[in-house]
Amino acid sequence: ASLGHETTLSYLNEISELIISESNLLPHINAGVMSAEDLKKLRKVSVSQGLMLESSAKRLCEKGGPHYGSPDKIPEKRLETIMLAGIEKIPFTSGILIGIGETRLERIEALLALRELHEQYGHLQEIIIQNFRAKAGTKMFNALEPSLEDLIWTIAVARIIFGPKMNLQAPPNLSAGNLAALINAGINDWGGVSPLTPDHVNPEAPWPELQELRKATAECAGRSGVNKLLTERLAIYPDYAVNGEKWLDETLRPKVLRQSDSEGFSRDDSWSPGQESLPPEITNDPCRIKKNRINKEIEKLLVKPKTNTEWSEIEIERLLCSRGLDFETVCLAADDLRKEVNGDIVTYAVNRNINYTNICTFRCGFCAFSKGKMSDNLRGKPYDLKMVEIIRRTKEAWERGATEVCLQGGIHPNYTGQTYLDICKKIKTAVPEMHIHAFSPLEVWQGAKTLELTVAEFLHQLRDAGLDTLPGTAAEVLDDEVRGIICPDKLTTEQWLSVMRDAHEVGFRTTATLMYGHVERPRHVARHFLRLRELQSQTGGFTEFVPLPFVHMETPIFLKGKARKGPTFREAVLVHAVARLVLHPHFTNIQTSWVKMGPEGVQSCLNAGANDLGGTLMDESITRAAGAVHGQEMSPERMVKLIKRINRTPQQRTTLYTTPVGKQFKKSYDLFDVRQDSLVQSI
Repeated sequence: ASLGHETTLSYLNEISELIISESNLLPHINAGVMSAEDLKKLRKVSVSQGLMLESSAKRLCEKGGPHYGSPDKIPEKRLETIMLAGIEKIPFTSGILIGIGETRLERIEALLALRELHEQYGHLQEIIIQNFRAKAGTKMFNALEPSLEDLIWTIAVARIIFGPKMNLQAPPNLSAGNLAALINAGINDWGGVSPLTPDHVNPEAPWPELQELRKATAECAGRSGVNKLLTERLAIYPDYAVNGEKWLDETLRPKVLRQSDSEGFSRDDSWSPGQESLPPEITNDPCRIKKNRINKEIEKLLVKPKTNTEWSEIEIERLLCSRGLDFETVCLAADDLRKEVNGDIVTYAVNRNINYTNICTFRCGFCAFSKGKMSDNLRGKPYDLKMVEIIRRTKEAWERGATEVCLQGGIHPNYTGQTYLDICKKIKTAVPEMHIHAFSPLEVWQGAKTLELTVAEFLHQLRDAGLDTLPGTAAEVLDDEVRGIICPDKLTTEQWLSVMRDAHEVGFRTTATLMYGHVERPRHVARHFLRLRELQSQTGGFTEFVPLPFVHMETPIFLKGKARKGPTFREAVLVHAVARLVLHPHFTNIQTSWVKMGPEGVQSCLNAGANDLGGTLMDESITRAAGAVHGQEMSPERMVKLIKRINRTPQQRTTLYTTPVGKQFKKSYDLFDVRQDSLVQSI
């Protein structure tokens, strides 16, 4: 009452609200037996809740029993609260306390009661098997504690009862020195381990140091022959975090998303694409890998590129979820394959981005570049370049040694297919030797539609007008489950693939891209790879694959709390490595984006399967609009220094991976500043 609350639950609700608003912590609430109304209120201020069943044996509540005089310990009351949590769709923790006078049969009965509720509601995110510890000053001070053998037996039985998917926990501080035995009995979780606060229930048993826990975990080998890996999770388990629309209050989903990786675990670094923070160091040390046991499952998958056998979605997903030594092994295998295919050469192109308009009628949640109703409050003003400015920039690029102009923009309501044809014709007239790399499949689709042509017919007209190659952007993630969230009015997966297929059949070469780190999961990336691999095996029209990690800072979908903070650094590098392995031998070039990964980040990618740095760009604006800080140009000198820093051989290239003519190569090193004040606006 002195704190202004009539009940403990009211106080708890306020404190949880404060934690959410003032910190990045995610409350997990253990508030005892509660009503449906209480559970519902606390659901708004917590990502999970919990209540130990302890035991379903009523006799333990009788006089002389450990639960006598504790009405909240009555099994029916606890089971009712656990049931109500299921009805309210609350991720819930429960379990049993062993060694308080119950029989083994009664333990099994308690576990079966919990399983029955879980089968009905699916809300039990973990089951705890906790061993009783006698404490001074309590009536059971002289009671015998359960033996290690008894604890192990109970864990094993719980694993059998709940099956392989249930998260099974045993507190590590209550079994110090015997952690391997608990893992081998069937647990997969250590629960909450705090480096700051003691275990208030068992203050006599201090938490193990995280490094000690990591070491003890690593000493246990799983079925695959590789050591176990300690991985941090959130207070809400991954399976529930990735299904937040069902299991979380809508106000809490953004906080969980921002702290999650693609699998729903806690992010393992503070890095995000486009930001200034240095990425964590990655060690691809063959000696270290050889000294440790290699995961047999991973080892088997890494043979597939050499035999050119088909991949399954599950196999690719497994590689994309690699952590620890598995991650290092995958990156090393990708780098070895890169050496076989590309040698030590790292290529780059001298080009100029010309984004002719940022006015767009589409509503892509990940885009901070386009201007329309969804982006009125984002930085940058709407613009539409006049043709004379497009030509001026093209000429300037040629004088600075560029061999390519890359042209893309928003879908302007006044643009038709004729607009794109005119751009090509004017550029070729002004600078005949300039390679035109332009128009995403979305622009091609829209252009054909406005002229009432088939896509193939329009592509023929573009070729005749001077278009040389097409960028494979607008792919985002080639899975309609994802596209329905991030770009619902854009091309479908099949439409994108169809435009690319038509382009290849007309004779165009194109790139292929993936934009990842927002709402997709590893399975979606796996499907993306499979679809690209299939099309490339049929047409051979893709020149390279370009992974584009999501830059989140200024994007509508992130600002609305509906996307992650881009991939973690591990995930970003891993996509490059897995692409090298899975797309082989159909794709020979894997590019890494310096704009998104940063100079240090691309070096890690170049040591994990990538062989190309893309273009110098001169005018990068799309990623900068999303908040990236890595600049709008990477000069050839900087490219060369970056490549040599990792003992690789730099090589300037054209769009089609040939050698630039001598005069352009020379001019590319005689840089002069581009004019930044010549933006011609027409709103």
